[in-house]
Amino acid sequence: MDHVTKLIERNFSTAHGELRVGTVSAIDVAADFETPLYVYGHELLERKWRALRAALPEEFAISFSVKANPTLAFLQYFLSKGCGLEVASGGEMHRALESGCDPLKIVFAGPGKTESELEFAIASRVGEIHVESLLEFERVAAISKRRGVTGRVALRINPCESSQGGALRMGGKSAPFGLDEECLDDALNRVLTEDSVEFQGIHLYIGTQILDADLLLGQYRHGLELARRVATRVGHPLQTLNFGGGLGIPYFEHESELDMAALTRGLLQLMEEARSDRRLQGTSFMLEPGRFLVGEAGIYIVRVNDIKVSRGKKFLVVDGGMHHHLAASGNLGQVIRRNYPVAVLNKLDSPDTEVVDVVGPLCTPLDALARDVVLPRAEVGDLVGVFQSGAYARSASPLEFLSHPSPPEVWVEDGRVRLIRQRGTLQDMTEVSRDPAPGSRADGDS
Repeated sequence: MDHVTKLIERNFSTAHGELRVGTVSAIDVAADFETPLYVYGHELLERKWRALRAALPEEFAISFSVKANPTLAFLQYFLSKGCGLEVASGGEMHRALESGCDPLKIVFAGPGKTESELEFAIASRVGEIHVESLLEFERVAAISKRRGVTGRVALRINPCESSQGGALRMGGKSAPFGLDEECLDDALNRVLTEDSVEFQGIHLYIGTQILDADLLLGQYRHGLELARRVATRVGHPLQTLNFGGGLGIPYFEHESELDMAALTRGLLQLMEEARSDRRLQGTSFMLEPGRFLVGEAGIYIVRVNDIKVSRGKKFLVVDGGMHHHLAASGNLGQVIRRNYPVAVLNKLDSPDTEVVDVVGPLCTPLDALARDVVLPRAEVGDLVGVFQSGAYARSASPLEFLSHPSPPEVWVEDGRVRLIRQRGTLQDMTEVSRDPAPGSRADGDS
């Protein structure tokens, strides 16, 4: 059984060769809302949420990583589950507050925070600012002092290389993210002497897209060791230890799902050790997943608009592309170009008979959603779906490239279909302009 078939059997259903999201026909959704569009299945969100919550000990809190999918419907869904939100910009902070999140349940991470963003975070009294450098800490301290409030911070730590792993290794090497672990003591020397700031804990900067439970557990163990070390230094347990995100989903043929049973067993063992350690008593542990929770729930659906053959290669030209789904095009960090799982959604019972490239409408050879993929013989009007598209898809794409309208987002729950983001229009992209005032320099006066 190929990867796409396994994904469909695990996450969706079919009827008469057509894909269904829950009990709803994806073909009907595409007809009602037109293509290209994103469709999300609530049942999948529920399943992934339950799997993660069941795997984590009770001491673990979950903050959804807004960057994975910042659409308000997702934020409100996770807030309804008792989650907090992890944001990485002032814009995401605005969105988190707009969703109704308690500011105390917002953590603000990410490099290069501007002074205005820090001012906004401190004025909003967010739960923690995860500082990425000593200069950033000085800015937090200065703003807090000027406002007469106590800023709450955690130190984001780039761990030593021996603790690292993952499909996209992010820690253990030179990086603009976090403070290097070997500089932790020097950072604490400064942080612990500042009265205007409350030091609450540490945030571990690790890998992403990890599908190996042992790698995750090794990183969590390292985080506990760091927390013990810092607790000894400060003389009391930390309030928070944030293990970051990192949990992955299988995108490609050779990848398997994260073994949640193995993760649960390992976490239980770690927590047995932690519960007996006075240096960790009362510490709140946190994960901030994004991709794991929402990635599998989304499908990007496009329609075949043209079919052409060029020097022996067949191209399905569809009405969406890399401007809506940069990751699927391979232009969002892939070193070796690999296809996301794709299928012809209205021909799932047809045999795969031809090798094609699925390309979009943009004037660049980069605009390919799949290359040399084997699919059933397609016709103009058929629907192509790109699976595993709930995270880092629409929001990570250059939506204004060539000024095509941005795709809508549709939520499917209990047989009901709801539009959660409207399609952008050309009018939305029109810049506001006005004639210069008479006599101004723009009007020709010098």
